[in-house]
Amino acid sequence: MTLEDLYREVIMDHYRQPRNRGALDHANVVMEGVNPLCGDEIKLWLSIDDAGVITGASFDGHGCSISQSSASIMTAAVIGKPLADAHAVIAGFRGMMLDGAPPDEALLGDGVALEGVRKFPVRIKCAVLSWNTLKLGLDEHAAANGQHVELQHSES
Repeated sequence: MTLEDLYREVIMDHYRQPRNRGALDHANVVMEGVNPLCGDEIKLWLSIDDAGVITGASFDGHGCSISQSSASIMTAAVIGKPLADAHAVIAGFRGMMLDGAPPDEALLGDGVALEGVRKFPVRIKCAVLSWNTLKLGLDEHAAANGQHVELQHSES
């Protein structure tokens, strides 16, 4: 089995058996993102405690296997992380996908499996939709001084 085959299996596993799917009770950050070009939609829920730790993250939505598996991978990657660490994970993933930075498995975990999507530029937006939505939600949460926030955004 090649590394590419293994990564494909990881992506399909997250698509078929998504982690953290469904609404999260007591979320204090709720975000919706859409990619109108392909129709991918994602809704994210986060629970962030007073110490600035993401204690819960979940998602729902519909779209291609790339967008849905990426959301599953992303929620698993940030649960239990302090906000600064979550921002580092987001930056590492976006750097890998958008800038061609080398994948950091210690930082991204299963997220490195999505590196192969870079070979298909039209699909990169599918992979980063949930990550961009998360970043915007965390930024809005910080601007609101930790108060409950809800937002929607559209990729262009």
